[in-house]
Amino acid sequence: MSDMSNDINTDDITHITHVIDTHLAAYCEPDATRRAELVADVWSPDGILVDPPFEGTGHDAIAGLTDTVLSHFPGHTFRRTTAVDTHHGVARYGWELVGADGAVAVQGLDVADLTTDGHRLARVVGFFGALA
Repeated sequence: MSDMSNDINTDDITHITHVIDTHLAAYCEPDATRRAELVADVWSPDGILVDPPFEGTGHDAIAGLTDTVLSHFPGHTFRRTTAVDTHHGVARYGWELVGADGAVAVQGLDVADLTTDGHRLARVVGFFGALA
């Protein structure tokens, strides 16, 4: 029988959680320069972001999707609502898009593929709505 274990140490979880949280911060960052920096920090140059209404490939396209989000939800931010669960280079986490008044506009779950070194995002696929 092959060894299927994938021990994730605390430093790895801390780093992956930081990557996810930085991605979520970038996704609603109104300052385009700061947003581009955040995206470059945590995304692979050929990364792919896929949400139900749209998708983007590469740093510029991923950063550009924020303009669409902010046009529909000005002043909103994403926040992670669950711990980051990860194994075998894949992570998942819950999130909410929250207005300045604290009202939740949208919630969902993302599944993220990490780069082979586990340090950046290779692909994030978002799902809207709560799981029943």
